[in-house]
Amino acid sequence: METRPIAYQLYSARDEAAQNLGSVLQTVSRLGYDGVEFAGFYGHSAEAIVALMAEHGLIAISSHVPLQMIEDDMFGVISFHKKIGCPHIAIPYLDEQTRPGAPGFSRVLRRINQFGQLCEAAGIQLLYHNHDFEFLPISGQYGLDFLYDAVPARILQTEIDVCWVKYAGEDPAAYIRKYAGRCPIVHLKDYVGEKGGVSPYELIGQEDTVDRTKTAFEFRPVGYGCQDILSIVAASLESGAGWFVVEQDLSKGRAPLEAAAMSIETLRGIGVARQSK
Repeated sequence: METRPIAYQLYSARDEAAQNLGSVLQTVSRLGYDGVEFAGFYGHSAEAIVALMAEHGLIAISSHVPLQMIEDDMFGVISFHKKIGCPHIAIPYLDEQTRPGAPGFSRVLRRINQFGQLCEAAGIQLLYHNHDFEFLPISGQYGLDFLYDAVPARILQTEIDVCWVKYAGEDPAAYIRKYAGRCPIVHLKDYVGEKGGVSPYELIGQEDTVDRTKTAFEFRPVGYGCQDILSIVAASLESGAGWFVVEQDLSKGRAPLEAAAMSIETLRGIGVARQSK
């Protein structure tokens, strides 16, 4: 198995990062992660982020930036990420009014094209991070595929989140191969549960009608859920992935950074993460 650098999505330890970002970065580095993916900067300036990353020997590989924030200040978002040396910006989520098939989706396509071109000119690659709701049909194909067909690959590349691909009923390894050459970063996320059970979106306040007879959804450390991590990693390597990002939206029964340690140990065990820093 070829090794690849491994990053940690800081949203996974957002409460801890909000209290003391430096402490979280220190632990992430000690665990052997090579970089982080941001989901906000907790009030820190670009200069402070650069200093923290240098202090802990980490790379800011990517950053999740809400679409509304992008629309409000495209040039400011790009400028901040240029200052911290972050080569990727990912659109992390679309609300119900802007998803594929919704009235606002045509505006989203225009904004992604516009912002993606600005990113390209600045030497930053724009990504789109999926959930499961993009796996509903639009014009005879999944909404996610419609999006990737509608925007040139040089403007928008994938950040495939394998949890949501599998939860939507698709094979993550096969889906990654579908976008070979367009998947610089792959989100590794594991879980247990059945679709139709307790909602995975309870975390953000969305409640669905659920079938309580089905296994409840629960995020797990990488290698501790239902995912075939070995096949996912192999497909990612074959398809040109340069980085893997570990994300666990919610950790039950253990601290988020304890779960982070378990995840990277899984990746060491299959030979994709290096053994020591």
